[in-house]
Amino acid sequence: MTINDAVAMRTIKLMTDRGITQYRLEQDAGIFHGAMDRILQGKNKTVSFTTIFRLARGFNMTLEEFLDDDLFRRDDLELD
Repeated sequence: MTINDAVAMRTIKLMTDRGITQYRLEQDAGIFHGAMDRILQGKNKTVSFTTIFRLARGFNMTLEEFLDDDLFRRDDLELD
């Protein structure tokens, strides 16, 4: 699993758990629709730190809270 996959999975889980639509998250996070689609569909090769920070802000959480998930602690997480 890549970091991009982990970010997408974490984002989808938070959206589901909190009942937030993709549109609402895009608005709250300040991320364009096309960029969000690429993230959620796993089409991005990289997700920038700024984008992860914006996602966290869109969920009204800190960066630490966003990254505090077992997805980011996996031994098989690819860093390339």
